[in-house]
Amino acid sequence: MFRLTSRLTAAASVSLLALALTACSDSSDQTPQASDNSAAVVSTETAAADVSPETTASTTAAVEAPKPDGEVDVAKLMEPGPLKEMTMGDENAPVTIVEYMSMTCPHCAAFHEQNFKPLVEKYVDTGKVRFVLREFPFDPRAAAAIMLARCAPENQFFPMVDVLFKQQRTWATAPDGREALLQIARLAGFTQESFEACLTNQKLLDDVNTVRTKAGDDFGVQSTPTFFVNGKRYPGNMSIDIMSAIIDPLL
Repeated sequence: MFRLTSRLTAAASVSLLALALTACSDSSDQTPQASDNSAAVVSTETAAADVSPETTASTTAAVEAPKPDGEVDVAKLMEPGPLKEMTMGDENAPVTIVEYMSMTCPHCAAFHEQNFKPLVEKYVDTGKVRFVLREFPFDPRAAAAIMLARCAPENQFFPMVDVLFKQQRTWATAPDGREALLQIARLAGFTQESFEACLTNQKLLDDVNTVRTKAGDDFGVQSTPTFFVNGKRYPGNMSIDIMSAIIDPLL
């Protein structure tokens, strides 16, 4: 299989709209599953294409660490789940950041386009931070996208997530979301058969939903992106300067 990074990055030319808000949340009062039926994951209905509704939230422009809106037990947060942890960085790093994200959330896309690379260069690559990415899909297309990233070779997981975020407006709002995702997946080496097999993998979908349910029930995740920094919860997209203000005192 050719390398995903070069082929997909070259295809990622669609920029996201500028957004004033910093978090995405489900429109319902409850925390629904992405879908209990794998067939719904590849739905082509326009309604499924809607990007998740936005919630009102804001970040301070000052380079001052915001107060967390809660804290969870780190040992419980890091307990193994049904899916392999997708991580970057030294597992013994002094700081662990866990991000819960939805692939159709524009604020998650903004974080990964604007702040993720500086975070990796400044903290992950230098052994100061271990970064963990977890699923919190709000809709069938978000579930489908992260399932495809999971079905790619493990070393291509993060590059594929990156390109799916860069191409978010292409596939998340397309009339035929299935076909739009297929075109991206083909650049990653998927065939029609492997694409279909991935998106009809009921166990994988169930596991993705389990991760989401636990995040909501046990860790208080209600919107995306939500970050846990050594167990302290910070909802919403944050600039690298604000993240640095949170991380640096922990080093």
